[in-house]
Amino acid sequence: MDETTAPLFRQIADLVEDAVVDRSLPEGARAPSTTELAAFHSINPATARKGLQLLVDRGVLAKRRGIGMFVEPGARERVLDRRRDSFAADYLAPLVDEAIALGLDRAGLHELVDRVADSRGLES
Repeated sequence: MDETTAPLFRQIADLVEDAVVDRSLPEGARAPSTTELAAFHSINPATARKGLQLLVDRGVLAKRRGIGMFVEPGARERVLDRRRDSFAADYLAPLVDEAIALGLDRAGLHELVDRVADSRGLES
């Protein structure tokens, strides 16, 4: 999926999730506030709030009244599990569809995937 076409609130949620996954926002850490996100990204605070609420609904963040939102214990694994579950539909199916449109066969697709994986340092 092209993240630039996703609604802004989903892009905000994805950015915060990315920080949880790469551990720059570890479990127990305070997440950026609605105001901080809105100011930094020049968006409406309601949009930032909707993105953070999505993460609360997913069990990634928890609200602590009066002090902000914090990364929940186990949040990273929840995010990774959800992303693994949707990986095939979100990325592989469109890849295979485009390969078919380009007239690539399985061997050609495998070769391209291997070449890109090698260039990115993905081990066999």
